[in-house]
Amino acid sequence: MIPKEMNLANQLCFSVYIANRLFNKFYQLALKEFDLTYPQYIVLLALWEQDNQTLNQLGKQLDLESNTLTPLLKRLETAGWVIRHRDVADKRQLIVSLTQEGAAKQDNVFAAVTKWIDNGELDVEKYHEALRINNDLINELTDSIK
Repeated sequence: MIPKEMNLANQLCFSVYIANRLFNKFYQLALKEFDLTYPQYIVLLALWEQDNQTLNQLGKQLDLESNTLTPLLKRLETAGWVIRHRDVADKRQLIVSLTQEGAAKQDNVFAAVTKWIDNGELDVEKYHEALRINNDLINELTDSIK
């Protein structure tokens, strides 16, 4: 017999997994008109916060390895959102920058996401509380696996 606390429905990891799948679906719908995936959206969020990042900086910020990040960047580059170029001062560094079009679309993307949030009637206070708790949990998990 499985102890009650070990039941699937009582597992935080399963709840986070389901929430992740729902967030992916939510963003897939919200970003459809821009032909963006959720992972591409988080790359753009990072660049909208700070443009002209090295591949290494971007990977650290997003907690993505370069073998995961590079295909995302290639697709974003092909679609005209970003450009990748070598640093003039250090040719070993690959710099990722928004294109003029990628920077200009920021407000439209944010408006589309906000519209979906408003239409979904998400409780903003619960959202912010969940974000705080989740960030605390990430820190605790990070500390526990070092």
